[in-house]
Amino acid sequence: MNTNFKKRQTGLVRRHRRVRGKISGTAARPRLCVTRSNNNIYVQVIDDVAGKTICGVSTLGPEFKETGKKSATVEGASAIGSIIGKKALEAGVTEVVFDRGGNLYHGRIKAVAEGAREAGLKF
Repeated sequence: MNTNFKKRQTGLVRRHRRVRGKISGTAARPRLCVTRSNNNIYVQVIDDVAGKTICGVSTLGPEFKETGKKSATVEGASAIGSIIGKKALEAGVTEVVFDRGGNLYHGRIKAVAEGAREAGLKF
């Protein structure tokens, strides 16, 4: 494997571990976890106390495909944020804790957060 890739992955894991040490999802306020790859975004609402995923969506799912947006863009990330916001509200979740997954709060990660806020989630 490429050594630069290993360094990036190690740094990402270290940052994510640091973020997860500070935040945790409860039944009253679950964790909105964002995982990003080069091509796709995966978002879940998780109750860490019960160890259950309340709802989840990704750019590979049928809900996102209906929007017609590209998955690796800021517009696509905003659309996935609004989809997860609507699904979480349907599941009875109004407030969440945002878990950026070790990534910078910038670009697609920020677009997911803003899309979820516009859909009605509070964080």
